[in-house]
This record gives sequence, C-alpha cells and structure tokens, in this order.
Amino acid sequence: MIAWIVVIVTEDLEVRVGARTLLDAPGQLLRVQPGDRIGLVGRNGAGKTTTMRILAGEGEPYGGKVIRSGEFGYLPQDSKEGDIEQTARDRVLSARGLDQIRRTMDRQQEIMETTDKDSERDAAISKYSRMEEKYSALGGYEADSEAARICDALGLEERVLDQQLKTLSGGQRRRVELAQILFAATSGSGRSQTTLLLDEPTNHLDADSITWLRDFLKKHEGGLVMISHDVELLEAVCNKVWFLDAVRSEADVYNMDWKKYLDARATDEARRRRERANAEKKAGALKEQAAKLGAKATKARAAKQMTARAERMMGELDEVRVDDRVATISFPEPAPCGKTPMNAKGLTKMYGSLEVFAGVDLAIDKGSRVVVLGFNGAGKTTLLKLLAGVERVDGEGGIVSGYGLKVGYFAQEHDNIDGDKSVWQNAIESCPDAGEQDLRGVLGAFMFSGDQLNQPAGTLSGGEKTRLSLATLVSSRANVLLLDEPTNNLDPQSREQVLDALRTYEGAVVLVTHDPGAVKALDPERVIVLPDGTEDLWNESYMEIVELA
Repeated sequence: MIAWIVVIVTEDLEVRVGARTLLDAPGQLLRVQPGDRIGLVGRNGAGKTTTMRILAGEGEPYGGKVIRSGEFGYLPQDSKEGDIEQTARDRVLSARGLDQIRRTMDRQQEIMETTDKDSERDAAISKYSRMEEKYSALGGYEADSEAARICDALGLEERVLDQQLKTLSGGQRRRVELAQILFAATSGSGRSQTTLLLDEPTNHLDADSITWLRDFLKKHEGGLVMISHDVELLEAVCNKVWFLDAVRSEADVYNMDWKKYLDARATDEARRRRERANAEKKAGALKEQAAKLGAKATKARAAKQMTARAERMMGELDEVRVDDRVATISFPEPAPCGKTPMNAKGLTKMYGSLEVFAGVDLAIDKGSRVVVLGFNGAGKTTLLKLLAGVERVDGEGGIVSGYGLKVGYFAQEHDNIDGDKSVWQNAIESCPDAGEQDLRGVLGAFMFSGDQLNQPAGTLSGGEKTRLSLATLVSSRANVLLLDEPTNNLDPQSREQVLDALRTYEGAVVLVTHDPGAVKALDPERVIVLPDGTEDLWNESYMEIVELA
C-alpha cells in the first residue's frame, strides 16, 4: 500500500439542499487514501447520502469541488439497475466488461460454424482470437466461478443468476448490484485498489451474508467510505470516522477506529459543554455590567462595547450538541371496519414463465398481526404489492375488500414517493382527505417543516424517505397496514420509535422484515411462509429464520 496516494480529496466543500446547509468542510478536510476504511455517520437528514453522491460524482456540491482518481464502485441507497432484460450473471460480469466480450465471442463462434464464405469465416476467427485474448487477460475464464462465489456469499443462488433482473425481487436486485461492485473490486488474487463508496450495504442481507461482507471489507486494500446503521459492521471494519453534525453543519474527522472514536467524540462534546458553560457565565456577567452602565448616558458607549464583546465570546465557541430531535412516530387510529376487512384468495404471481407463488390464501381479520417469511425471492414484497393493489394478480385469484377497508402501504423501495415532486406535494397526493393544517402538523412531528416541505423528495436520504412514507401512513387512518421493511435506513432512535408504534397500533398489520426487533414489537399471531403460502400460528421457532428470511 502506498499511503501518500489520495484517491478522493475535497476542497472547500459545501453541501446544500435548497436553502439548508448540510455540510461546510473547509480546505481539504475530507480525504480518502488506499487502506482508509471510513465510516460516514450522523443522524438521518445530516447529509450522509447527499455527501456520498457528491463524492461518487453523482451530484454536484453547492460550493468547492471533489478531486477523484482511480477506479470507483458506488452502491447508492436506492440503486436502480439499467437493463432489466439483462440476466443477473451478465449484470455482475458487466463490472469488467466481460459480458459484452463474451457475447461478441459467442457471435463470432456462431458465424464460424454457419457461414459458407471463407472471408467471413477468416474475419470471424481473427475477431474471436482478439476477443478471447482480451477475455483471458481480464480473467474471464475464472470470472464465472468468481462471480458465482460472490453472489452465493450474498445469498444469491445459482438458479437466480440466469434469471432476468425484471423477475427478481427488490432485495435480490440490490444484492446483484452489490455483487457487481464487489466483483469489480476483486481480481484473481482478491486484491484491488478500487475505492468503494457503499450506502447501507447490509440492506436486504441476512446474517451470514453480513458476516461475509464484513470479512471482505476488512481485507479490501483500496479506499472505502461506508454509510451504515449497523454498529457491529462499523466497529469491525472502520479505521477512520467522518461524523456529520446536523447541528453545526460540519464534519468532524476522527483518524481512529470505532471504539476510540466513540470515546473521542464524547470527550469533544464534554469539552464544548464546559467551554460554553464558562463562556455563558462570563458573557452573562458582561451583559449584567453593561445593563448597569447603560443606564448612564456617559457610560452608554462602554456598555455597547461590553455587549458586543459578550456576543463575540459566544459566537466564537463550537456549537454544543443539543439532544437530537427524534420524529414522533405513531401509526394512525384505525378507521372503523368489519370483522374481516381484507380477504385474499388464490393469489398467484408470474413473471413470464417463472412462477413466484401460486394459490396463496390469506384472511386479514380486524386487528390481526401477521408476519410474512420466506427466502429472498420467495415473493414477500410481491405479496404485499398484490394486497396493496400496486401489482396485478395473475390467474383466477383476487382480493375481496370487506366493510370499511382502508389500506396503508409502506413500500420497501419507497416506490410510492415521487422523487420529482416536493415533500409537501407527495404528502398532499398521498393524503387527499387530510386537512392542510393537520397534514402540516403530522409532517412537523416527522421533522419536516419550513423549507424542507419544498425540498424535492428525490434528494431525501433513505431515512428521510422512510419518515415521509410513515408520515403519510399516520394521516391515512388505515385499518390494515402493509409494512415492507419499515425499519430499514433508520438510525437507532427513529427505529425505536417505529417499534413503539408497532406495539401500540390497534389495526391489522401484515409485516415483512429482517429485523427481529420489529417482529418482537409486533407480537404476531400468525405467519405466512412463502412461496408455498403455508399459514401457521406464530411460535418462537419461527424467530430463528427471521434474519435468514
């Protein structure tokens, strides 16, 4: 490792969303070198995702610039793959351009075997030889097994690799995108100087895959900047921390591992509090003295100078962190409904000739609590989309709406949010029956107010999109909630708020989650296991497979 190489450096970086400054990083404060494994941390809305996009070249800073060199692999929080007709295997191999080379070789092979013209055959042989040499130099012959090994470690089975992306679940597509990036950052020796920029890489991963990813990242020799709410991952991998302070709109750089960072940050905050307390005491004395002098006309100038000095003294201090605001999350008081507000019969879903599941029956009684389990790709998200009416049911099955049914749907990928529209526009369209003042109050409780209401929803972080989606649920008065991974992308404080809301909600819930804490908070009565659609009473033995589901 050559320590003096810098692959990313910022110069007077300023990050804004609308009129709100998220980050002001003077000089060359943020630097990434090979071997740096940096945890980019801070509360939801502090600017982590926006800053990461700018570091990756996917967004422009308000001020300053970012200088990059070398190869990069960027996993955005809401990754959207390009060609959905492409197979998962080709998507992973495309990281090194091997998919196109292999298609060219297959085409030349076909020409060699079918043409009757010597000139065409000779041209095809020549081109095939050139492509084969290039393919071999890029490790093409070992690439299939190497890509399959990475995919298997991330929970993508061999059968999935030959499926088109459009047939995969959201969780599977996310794993394919991560596999592609890690494959690009790997050579036959397993060593690479690629800089990895990963935004919540453990979303949709089970416990075994997270363990494998942790080991991979610890051994990675290139640079790494990672956003994650997985504290165990940060502790195991990171040797540096960038803390984005939402209060001061600044970054604190800690060139140390996670445990030392926690101690150092606690020390910094204690110092700021001591300094502010002392300054407030001195400033208070100065202002008190100024008030006494100001009563005398001859002393007015001196009083004014004392007041100005007190204000300068306070202004020169580092801002002290106040307790971070936390969204007040509560699910709606459910609207009145009948005994069985929703009844699903014979639900079947096909993608082309591929059957996801067939003949699934599910009765959602008033106030019932159901968990949906199954391996990745078994159709958990698809089932919720069918129940929500977002996707069409195949075959003869369907949804029967009971008396008073009002559905509230939380989409895992925030598909219900229009990124081109503002926070306020999204809220109005999601809750057309809500009064304006009531809606503003709900958004305020979820920490959206002022200029943030006019912010394009596409610029929100994953955690902020989660809060916006939850805010619209609160205004919906839904009596059946369909929740797909509602704790993803949330910081620990906000996650606890969601868990408390689950515990106290009186309506029916159908929950898809990898989070054991969410299942415990729901205290489910029943479980549906996909793809077979088996229904059973909940028992603790199912908890063992929640993280693997």
